[in-house]
Amino acid sequence: MDEKYSIWYFKHYKKLFFIPLLLVVLAFLMLAYNSATTGDILDKDVSLKGGTTATIYSSQTFPDLESQLKAIYPSGDFTVRELKDFSTNSPIGVSVEVSTIDADTLKKALEDITHLTLDDKNYTVEFIGGSLGDSFYRQMLFALVLAFLFMGLVVYVSFRVPIPSFMVIFSAFGDMLCTLAVMDLIGLKLSTSGIAAVLLLMGYSVDTDILLTTKLIKRSEGSMFQRLLDSAKTGLTMTAAALAALGVGYFFSTSYVLKEMFLIIIIGLLFDVFMTYGMNAGLLVWYLRRKKAQ
Repeated sequence: MDEKYSIWYFKHYKKLFFIPLLLVVLAFLMLAYNSATTGDILDKDVSLKGGTTATIYSSQTFPDLESQLKAIYPSGDFTVRELKDFSTNSPIGVSVEVSTIDADTLKKALEDITHLTLDDKNYTVEFIGGSLGDSFYRQMLFALVLAFLFMGLVVYVSFRVPIPSFMVIFSAFGDMLCTLAVMDLIGLKLSTSGIAAVLLLMGYSVDTDILLTTKLIKRSEGSMFQRLLDSAKTGLTMTAAALAALGVGYFFSTSYVLKEMFLIIIIGLLFDVFMTYGMNAGLLVWYLRRKKAQ
């Protein structure tokens, strides 16, 4: 049975290589288009671009609050999140984020819609300056660049072969790029916690790629296809376990921050399967067969 799959794989592995590569190209084009039309590759939330965050503490629910705010201020960029008690899962308030309306105007609009008298007992407001959010965003981008550089250095020192080492980093980069593109598609705004999730995703991606590269480059037992299959079994088991844990966390967590992080990592892990066992595996097989033929 393994021989049958081996023949099929070595006949079609170059085609499998181009599927994830096409995904990376499409993701890059989408992010580039978004950057050209909006000025940034992703829509950022208040924590990164600055603005006002108002929190109403009440056991009442306001299901139409976001649509009502947008009806009053069509140009406003509102994000409304319901707050729940962790132990009872009952509502304890609502949080409203907006970057285009000042605090006093927002408070008046909230009072008109909710029919509540907002004061220090049931209402808090925070303001993040645009320059502070932009500075933090730039620092996070710089941290991502440094992470890729040092990760590439460590991988190259470990394998001492340029092409496989480059593919480990490129697979992680492609995984991140496709994840950001999906965030654009579903309208998920990038926040400080989202950047943390992307950094975690890089670690997940590199794990499976290094496992695959180690099996094919540094091991010699069994055939090339058998080593590839063993690596895939271990890597996919790791990914499935992570997806199961993250899925439970996403559906049962009451924290928006945790939900955002879990969702980003889940999207990235699904893309990682294509990047690792389509693109990276295909190029490694091509590299080893070409090296053997020399």
